[in-house]
Amino acid sequence: MVRPGGRSARVQQSVHAAVRELVAEVGRDALTVPMVATRAGVTPSTIYRRWGDLQELLSDVAVERLRPETDPADLGSLRADLDAWAEQFIDEMASPPGRAYIRDALLGDPDGTNAGQCSAYAAEQIDVVLARAAQRGEPVPETELVIDRVVAPIMYRILFRPGRLDAAYARELVTHALDARQTEAGARLTRAAAPRRSKKKSGH
Repeated sequence: MVRPGGRSARVQQSVHAAVRELVAEVGRDALTVPMVATRAGVTPSTIYRRWGDLQELLSDVAVERLRPETDPADLGSLRADLDAWAEQFIDEMASPPGRAYIRDALLGDPDGTNAGQCSAYAAEQIDVVLARAAQRGEPVPETELVIDRVVAPIMYRILFRPGRLDAAYARELVTHALDARQTEAGARLTRAAAPRRSKKKSGH
């Protein structure tokens, strides 16, 4: 998401702040564009021009709220860092506010842009963890493998099958991801060795 600058940035900040305040005060279902506009000090037409409707505005606010505020904790090893990050990811996303933000982000997202941005947030955090591990000399999986083995199952359960969304489940998913990395590494070594074995046989 490209952050606007100047007056546009100030409008976004004031409108986003108004949405968050009003949701806390009157609830999401009671929210209207005129209410937000009055609280933000802008006209309703400003909101309609920029966001289209209330749902797209709520979606924009949700995506911004889902943006991580800090880098993942550095606990000294890939396993510890991924465990801690996955546990925090579950804790935040499966919470009532997290679920509400996910719902709003997706409801106002007809072209998938918001979903892609939220996925990018997770990938950026994972990249930080993997880069640190690589600098320590640890073997690391691909970012997409962690997305597939850790993030995707968590999001599926949050959206469609609530349950088991706890620290133990997070650690279990990390274990599966790291095991898959070892399996893939072993398979690559086997494939690399196969041509050499074939050449030796043909030489006899």
